[in-house]
Amino acid sequence: MAFKDRIAHPWGSRTPYGPGQEWPARVDGHLAEGVAPQDVDRWVQSATILHSNGDALDIAVKDDRVVGVRGRAVDRVNRGRLGPKDLFGWQAHQSADRLTRPLVRRDGALVETDWDTAMDVVVRRSRELLDEQGPSALAFYTSGQLFLEEYYTLAAIGHGAIGTNHMDGNTRLCTATAAAALKESFGCDGQPGSYSDIDHADVIALYGHNMAETQTVLWSRVLDRLAGSDPPRLLCVDCRPTPVAREATLHLAPLPGTNLALMNALLHEIIRRDLVDHDYVQAHTVGYQDLVERVADHTPEVAERICGVPAGRIREAAELLGGARRLLSTVLQGFYQSHQATAAAVQVNNVHLVRGMLGRPGAGVLQMNGQPTAQNTRECGADGDLTGFRNWSNDEHVAELAKVWNLDTLQIPHYGPPTHAMQIMRYAETGSVRLLWVSATNPAVSLPDLHRIRALLARQGLFLVVQDIFATETTELADVVLPAATWGEKTGTFTNTDRTVHLSERAVDPPGEARADLDIFLDYARRMDFRDRDGAPFPQWHDAESAFEAWKRASAGRPCDYTGLTYAGLRGGSGVQWPCTAERPGGTERLYTDGRFWAAPQECESYGRDLVTGAPVEPVEYAAMNPFGRAIIRAAEYLPPHEEPDGQYPFALVTGRTLYHFHTRTKTGRVPQLSRAAPEVWVEIAESDAREAGIGEGDLVEVASPRGAVRARARISGIRPGVLFVPFHYGYWDARGQDRDRAANEMTVTDWDPVSKQPLFKTSAARLRLLRPADGRSAPAPTTTASRPVADGVPATTGGPEGLCQEDVGGGAR
Repeated sequence: MAFKDRIAHPWGSRTPYGPGQEWPARVDGHLAEGVAPQDVDRWVQSATILHSNGDALDIAVKDDRVVGVRGRAVDRVNRGRLGPKDLFGWQAHQSADRLTRPLVRRDGALVETDWDTAMDVVVRRSRELLDEQGPSALAFYTSGQLFLEEYYTLAAIGHGAIGTNHMDGNTRLCTATAAAALKESFGCDGQPGSYSDIDHADVIALYGHNMAETQTVLWSRVLDRLAGSDPPRLLCVDCRPTPVAREATLHLAPLPGTNLALMNALLHEIIRRDLVDHDYVQAHTVGYQDLVERVADHTPEVAERICGVPAGRIREAAELLGGARRLLSTVLQGFYQSHQATAAAVQVNNVHLVRGMLGRPGAGVLQMNGQPTAQNTRECGADGDLTGFRNWSNDEHVAELAKVWNLDTLQIPHYGPPTHAMQIMRYAETGSVRLLWVSATNPAVSLPDLHRIRALLARQGLFLVVQDIFATETTELADVVLPAATWGEKTGTFTNTDRTVHLSERAVDPPGEARADLDIFLDYARRMDFRDRDGAPFPQWHDAESAFEAWKRASAGRPCDYTGLTYAGLRGGSGVQWPCTAERPGGTERLYTDGRFWAAPQECESYGRDLVTGAPVEPVEYAAMNPFGRAIIRAAEYLPPHEEPDGQYPFALVTGRTLYHFHTRTKTGRVPQLSRAAPEVWVEIAESDAREAGIGEGDLVEVASPRGAVRARARISGIRPGVLFVPFHYGYWDARGQDRDRAANEMTVTDWDPVSKQPLFKTSAARLRLLRPADGRSAPAPTTTASRPVADGVPATTGGPEGLCQEDVGGGAR
């Protein structure tokens, strides 16, 4: 047993291993000061909730309080490892400022009340609006942080009982493009690959994916492969000098908004050199010739002029991808939050399809998720998708779901595509949405163009219900606030990026009168007296396990089939990957191993969209194009962003995450170790740009776009010249009087990808000016991450004694 400062060393000690070997276990843990392992009363099974990796852990409970966590060595996802947010994040739940009683607005102020009063207000307003305007007056905006059972219940209430088309999650901001890209290429959502592909790959390509900060444990797996025999080679595509870039064999740093141009050039080279698996393409795909024609003139020299990446480097990257024997690719926000997000992410899928790199160890794609339960939002239909990866445009799919719910088919709205988050906000702004129910998210900080978002949420005539664990910038605007339980205070399941399902058990009671989100949704349904076709209460389930059993029936026969899973089966061992059925009781490690896809016209989740315009493909058109359900190779031409740098706003502004924080910091900002590692917003500037502007490390600067400005200290980093980076986590709940100049989304634009509808956080134009020279302080940015300074003398980010965590390596760390 050893102790390590996991703030200073986020990825812990190395446990090297070679290709095809099992990743060695390393059990990480952290207990509250003064608590020893033998003092713990009980350990309760769960998984991590502050990122999408789904690391299995046990919660330590003493005297009915959570006092720490430890990783689960038996689990396939993390083999006992935990990241900094997992090790320290649990402390936030015990904050004294948790919401513990419902609040209702009286005479302009939120005042405490009881549950009956609060729910009666919500129910009365719901009924009034249903009578006056019908289901389209009500909208739901949820999260990527609830449990599967809660999303399924919300989808059943919203789409089934009420019949509104206006439902989405904040997963629209982080994973909508992942789902869209999978549907465009394979006909259906669902990750083809597995985390275990890292154990086998000889080339790993990370596209806009700073895995080292967003999935720290997954990055530990890569680092352990790099430290072992016959390590893989890495390709990193990112405009920042991330820890991934520092380990990469090849790092390409394209200008923001030019990813599609880069991908088209890579495919041009792969095809020109005939690095194509023609047998695979012929047997399992449609659309190859369209791709050949689309990229024929898109040489590396053309891409160099657009992306600013040397043509020779693009050719090196194509050679790396084309020469791989086992290629694993991952994609995240660097691709997803741009104006041609889906088109660029689909080209990553195309690389695998033309190279035949799917369905075998080491050959896979992971279109990554950003939040811990984002996968469940999509599966259950709480983000606008139809429950069970069904197709809104397929009447048989809608009828099938109506049968599962025992409702009339006409109750489920399928007259048009579901309303995405930004359109829901537009409807709230214009007055057609009059009740908006927000659960476990904070749009008053996380959505783009915050001045507009605050105004529409505060609009008179909009009845705003917010369900959360803390008071936030969004609860400030609410008419009713419902206090919710969180991880460790309720039971449920959730599914990570590589389809692994974990059970999270209730370890302690929620504080005060806070309730599980599932209980709140079911209470609402009962008070609204929703009924199924037989007159029974709807939804028909009453607790987490009965909701899970109901979900299994909804998933039966679909790609995300959970019918082989039970709560009992998930207890004690590892998480299990779906599909899990009677025929596959141990789950399914990889999809598409037989070259068969969920793309047949009668099976697919979507008929697809034009990648440039977003126009939907008609069912007849799809059936003619892909009658046998093969994977679809879709091509697209590059178009420049709508807002490009110019003389007035000469920089490209990108926003993003840092390792130590999650979402809008409502949890991580209350954890001492995490807060001290990144206490305040900053802006990253390239050394050459800083020199030209006369800006030094720690100087106070103003970054401004056409919509707003942020004041922050400057970190002079290795970011690409011409690009500024601002972390998006910082809002105003702990701003201590700071004016509206702290949140990065004051500056971002109201615009979205035409296919996935994911908002753009990486293609705004901005300007920069010095406000005040440094007063001896450096920027409050971590030195362990992509924010690492170029100059010496900046104090290193450390956790001190409070950052020490246990590591049980067993095999000998180095």
